[in-house]
Amino acid sequence: MGYKVAVVGATGNVGREMLNILDERKFPADEVVVLASRRSVGVEVSYGDRTLKVKALEHYDFSDIDICLMSAGGSVSKEWSPKIGAAGAVVIDNSSAWRMDPDVPLIVPEVNADAAAGFTKKNIIANPNCSTAQLVVALKPLHDKATITRVVVATYQSVSGAGKDAMDELFSQTKAVYTNDELINNKFPKRIAFNVIPHIDVFMEDGYTKEEWKMMAETKKILDPKIKLTATCVRVPVFVSHCEAVNVEFANPITADEARNILRNAPGCLVIDKQEPGGYVTPYEAAGEDATYISRIREDATVENGLSFWCVSDNLRKGAALNAVQIAEVLINRKLITAKKKAA
Repeated sequence: MGYKVAVVGATGNVGREMLNILDERKFPADEVVVLASRRSVGVEVSYGDRTLKVKALEHYDFSDIDICLMSAGGSVSKEWSPKIGAAGAVVIDNSSAWRMDPDVPLIVPEVNADAAAGFTKKNIIANPNCSTAQLVVALKPLHDKATITRVVVATYQSVSGAGKDAMDELFSQTKAVYTNDELINNKFPKRIAFNVIPHIDVFMEDGYTKEEWKMMAETKKILDPKIKLTATCVRVPVFVSHCEAVNVEFANPITADEARNILRNAPGCLVIDKQEPGGYVTPYEAAGEDATYISRIREDATVENGLSFWCVSDNLRKGAALNAVQIAEVLINRKLITAKKKAA
């Protein structure tokens, strides 16, 4: 018997990608229900070769739902995820609302799938921040080999991480530059066209932004609380895919060649590292792909046991929708959930 899946926030970038990935991966769903706010009721979204009509979240009865993929923002998740979980569905939430809750597992399947079993406390599993997800996929196999002590990361994050309005703003500003029209900033504090903005999410008291704090806190929860991490998160004028320049210090020796071989055999990783022009991955090539691409692996001679590398992934997929579907697959494959018996 297949599963009944609800996708909340189905009209957004990530919600639509969730539907694409459910279909691509032939997820064992007998039925998929698409939900959003009342203003989106009746909007049609694609699921494979089918067209589904959006229903209102606030009027939906979740008692027969097995898995709910939630991508409707933190405030909606805080209100609705406990209610949906109480109705017996497992909520896999893409927002930041539950990530640091000690009773909610924060999962990247290639890294800490075993922790998924802890979902029963609240029937909620959290998806990490998009920039954290790709980072820990690359760090995990290296940590297993040589024990990471410190990470310094600078991100180059695409505008799709800030939603459809942000993508529209990049498009309209870029067009305005060429047509000599006024550039209007609504989504970003400064123009994003032909510019970079070292500011994602709100500023905190210590001078870091919340996006940077998320990378620090989530990496510790997912991978190892002993790892020290500092981040600088930057928005760049790219539509899809996040990039990261990563510098890692280890407790034990590890060479660049060893790291390449380890990452080539690691789940979710794809190494493209030719030391020649074009022998690396950029956001353009990673868009629409599932892998976390790793390039420019090299030894850092300024510290003992140091490596640097370049990491790229589609933030709408591995950074959000794909990771959520993979978590659902873990629940099924490990027999942590069973489909509810449907009324005849």
